[in-house]
Amino acid sequence: MRKFRLKNDQNFGGELTAKKSKKRRILTHILIFLIFEIVFTSVTLPILIFYGPFENVKGTITGMSWNTFTHQYIAKFFLSDEAINRIVSSSFAEDPLDNGGVIQKLNFGSNHDDKIEVYNIDGGSFIGKLMLVYDPSRVKVGYSKNFPKSGETTSSIAKRNGAIAAINAGGFMDVGWTGTGGAPMGYIIHDGKIVINQKSNTAKQDTAAFTDQMLIVGKHSVNQLINEYGVKEGVSFGPPLVVNGQNTIKRGDGGWGIAPRTAIGQRDDGTVILLVIDGRRAGSVGATLRDVQDIFLKYGAKNAVNLDGGSSTTMYFNGKIINKPSDGLGERAVASVFMVVPGKAGGKK
Repeated sequence: MRKFRLKNDQNFGGELTAKKSKKRRILTHILIFLIFEIVFTSVTLPILIFYGPFENVKGTITGMSWNTFTHQYIAKFFLSDEAINRIVSSSFAEDPLDNGGVIQKLNFGSNHDDKIEVYNIDGGSFIGKLMLVYDPSRVKVGYSKNFPKSGETTSSIAKRNGAIAAINAGGFMDVGWTGTGGAPMGYIIHDGKIVINQKSNTAKQDTAAFTDQMLIVGKHSVNQLINEYGVKEGVSFGPPLVVNGQNTIKRGDGGWGIAPRTAIGQRDDGTVILLVIDGRRAGSVGATLRDVQDIFLKYGAKNAVNLDGGSSTTMYFNGKIINKPSDGLGERAVASVFMVVPGKAGGKK
């Protein structure tokens, strides 16, 4: 009886070992297959993107890599400088002011309605926040108290200035590429005075600026902005997305790829439109400039302009951040913001 049980135990052990060995072989084959798929996809997908027939995909990916300082190598590895320039420039916004056009003056009187409205934006592949500020005279520029050494978060600048709402605004260079917010690029104008200007006052630069109430977009010199338009608040960034009620992106997606976006616009009744689009996360990959342009047109913008996006994209309202910045650490330090200060009418917010 004992021998019989021993034999059965030995058979059972052998069968168990065989099953384990078979399972290991199956798992090994699956692992090899997965590694092959990963390697195969890693090699063939970029080739398909950059040399395949999908022009829209190629344009979007090229724009995404080329319009960042840290990932230009991706496009340069697969494409020549001539090819990159051809692909990206074919989608760029066409500013009518570059061809002798002028920005039309808007006359909407003194509007001191304190009302602010916030809407959720859902573009299918992206989500965001859109804010309507009915009194344009409340929109001011705020900037880091620490530049050029470092930036300051959007919420910090807003709180320090007693602002009700704010979005990040102009671009900046990180000092030593350390991600500190760094020195502002272009110019910052606040309260009618030049806070900083990295170029000459006669050089035309992309513009997002306000007179007492009207938003100015397109390329203008600092001298022109202050002396001709009477600009009180402004930063240098672009491109313009809507000029005189007309879209500037006629073909392609705008040439900047898909990313988190910040932008500002204005209706012909003076209402200011602040927009942020979340990106680089599940549920919201980001938007193209054309997507942003189309949102402004849908909401009746007469003029609109792109602002610094990416990990800088932030919207602050009533003491908290109401979007989801893409930076894993939360808000990024920035050089400047557009903020909404308390109004004169004491109305509903």
